[in-house]
Amino acid sequence: MQKLYTFPQKYLLISVPITLLLGFIIGSLVDTSYLKSTILIGTIVMIYATMVGFKFKELTNFKGSKVLGYSLLINFAVVPLVAFSLGKLFLNNHPIMFAGLALSALLPTSGMTISWTSIQKGNVPSAIKLTVFGLILGSVLTPWYLLLMVGKYVDVDILETFKTIFLVVFLPMLLGHLTFKVLMKKYTQEQFQKKIKPNFGPLSIWGMLYVVFVSISMKANMIIDNLELISLALVVLIAFYLINYLISTFTAKQFLNREDGIALVNGTVLRNLSIAVGLAATSFGAEAALIVTIAFIVQQQSIAYYAKLANKYWFKSKPSPIKPNPSLT
Repeated sequence: MQKLYTFPQKYLLISVPITLLLGFIIGSLVDTSYLKSTILIGTIVMIYATMVGFKFKELTNFKGSKVLGYSLLINFAVVPLVAFSLGKLFLNNHPIMFAGLALSALLPTSGMTISWTSIQKGNVPSAIKLTVFGLILGSVLTPWYLLLMVGKYVDVDILETFKTIFLVVFLPMLLGHLTFKVLMKKYTQEQFQKKIKPNFGPLSIWGMLYVVFVSISMKANMIIDNLELISLALVVLIAFYLINYLISTFTAKQFLNREDGIALVNGTVLRNLSIAVGLAATSFGAEAALIVTIAFIVQQQSIAYYAKLANKYWFKSKPSPIKPNPSLT
């Protein structure tokens, strides 16, 4: 059971595509829309596991101001410009898909931002700040950006956004803090870090894979019914994410330390596609929802590979300091 529990975390590059494939196959055979309400539970579990042992006072630390500033610049100036340019270049004859791309670009950060930052051992407090500020500003600015980009004003429920922030960020944070308090009655800080904390990592991955599975399975038939548009959507989205990875990685490497850099990349490349797909379907229609659904596949697969490459090349983990052997001194 322990091997099964830790398998997704150890073999993330295998786990994500298998989950995407299973979601697609099962969703094409069975209607999984009844699982939609459980996505929130999966997201809470995913974030909760990263929050056990998290220190609240780190949120008020002003160290995150620099990375927050860069993220706002990239999220609300650079990324919309990239999406607009690609839309004009590839989707001029598909205005509804253009609208879907715009929505994907205008709603930054999600629970995945926090989860992937934790997986890569980045600055989690900064990732939380980016998530909260990104969602709030995205909700306020998205209607006006859409009006400029695609000529249609779409109302975004700001109250609903605050509810989402509470449920996927602050509720898991509170539950994680309470769990930590209970564990501290039984274990020392050192025992917690060595024996208990590592067991929460796989739980976060399982929560993430569940969210991926349900999200893809619910849209499987939409993908099948629109196969002729998928190749176009893939070209645009691969270009969109590749450019964003390059911009955010360059900025992170030039101006930030490793931990803040990881938070910046995850806070600017990963988009809140769960909100975007709902807005796309209700405000624009099937083609808009389709490109956001394909974006979900590209996003999940690309971040799994990026995390692996980043930790190997440009965001290398710092080696643990070698402690002197008392017997040799």
